[in-house]
Amino acid sequence: MDDVFEEEAEQTVTIHEYLKDVEEQELEADLVLGGDEGKECTYNKGYMKRQAIFSCLTCTPDGNAGVCTACSLSCHDGHEVVELWTKRNFKCDCGNSKFGALFCKLFANKDPENSGNAYNHNFKGSYCECGRPYPDPDAEEQVEMIQCCICEDWFHENHLGLQSPDEIPRDDEGEPFYEDFICQECAVICSFLTLYPRTIWAPLRQSDAQIGTSKESNVLGDAQSACPSSLKLDNDICSSETLKKDSSPLREMSAKIISLEGNASVDAPSVCSAGKLEEGVLLAEMPMKIMNLKQCSQNPDVSSRCIVGVDLRVAPFVLEKEKPMFLSKNWRDLLCRCDTCTEFYACKGVCFLIDKEDTIIEYEKMAKQKREEKLQQQEGVELNFLNGLGHVEKLEIMNGISDMQNELRSFLESSDPSKPVTTADVHQFFDNLSKKRRRIL
Repeated sequence: MDDVFEEEAEQTVTIHEYLKDVEEQELEADLVLGGDEGKECTYNKGYMKRQAIFSCLTCTPDGNAGVCTACSLSCHDGHEVVELWTKRNFKCDCGNSKFGALFCKLFANKDPENSGNAYNHNFKGSYCECGRPYPDPDAEEQVEMIQCCICEDWFHENHLGLQSPDEIPRDDEGEPFYEDFICQECAVICSFLTLYPRTIWAPLRQSDAQIGTSKESNVLGDAQSACPSSLKLDNDICSSETLKKDSSPLREMSAKIISLEGNASVDAPSVCSAGKLEEGVLLAEMPMKIMNLKQCSQNPDVSSRCIVGVDLRVAPFVLEKEKPMFLSKNWRDLLCRCDTCTEFYACKGVCFLIDKEDTIIEYEKMAKQKREEKLQQQEGVELNFLNGLGHVEKLEIMNGISDMQNELRSFLESSDPSKPVTTADVHQFFDNLSKKRRRIL
């Protein structure tokens, strides 16, 4: 019997703790949803730089479609919906050809497909290299997962390619000591980061002894010690014969791409693939590469001065070990934005790395700003309501609020904090408040 009371006592919380927990949950939801209230489909906003996306396994069991917040609530209520957190450059699929006879209730007139969308096994409810769901129904204890900032897949801490999760950079309180994580596979694509100073890396906790401390230069050798893979990339980048310094396929393409739609073909050399330029590429076949070219060409931070000092298009990157990358805070600010490097980013499909609005930090910053504006707007509505009342009505409302506060304070002071609040206690609270109001009237 004592064990039952102990278990019951452990589950009790104070009203202050409850309200604080509700506020934290509301804030977390706003951060994930980017401040989106879920009232309108985001389709007409095009390929948004970042938004919360959901996958409906009831409608698309193959996991080849994603829907926005509003559609997940209005069009897929009661369905098996998977929350995918956020995805970049995504356009709502709800009601298009992938959904059969189902039409979007919020925005019915949509193209059959969004060719610029990228999908992975997350849309099937699978994550990590192990392909398990989250939460995992077969796991005795859920293992924390980390999202790769390149492929946006989620990985279990014990499946990162490290000897131990203890190597993950954390501070003394166990909080992440890094801003972005890049998985082993994507580290091959981002091998050019090994040319940057060591300041961009959040050092692995146990890696210094394993790597050796003899490499102290701030160039390739130094960065190799903190980075992954053993793949030589000079055969997987744009060669000097096909992408010369005196030519700019990015600039040649940007003007033509902007005016093209649908399946229009490109006459001039277009994008880099497997180390060479392709001609006559259909936009529908290579939407993501086209989008990368457009993003790079429109980036206001592009300059002519290269801070890397090496032509990334021809530089051979040889890495010693296959390891994930953990990047320090504000590491993206250090990336070169010269014409040559931005063309290379376009070839690799990682132009978003030099887009300030791509980061989760900026996304959450925007969400917090929207939340503050919403709260201020609510306060404004309440204030306008009070201002529209007469003097007597204002006094009655203010007295009612005061009575509620006083009764609640009295209730808390007389209650035993070690005992849970029961339904009878709540009814007694409002009965006392009602009796007090009747005496005043």
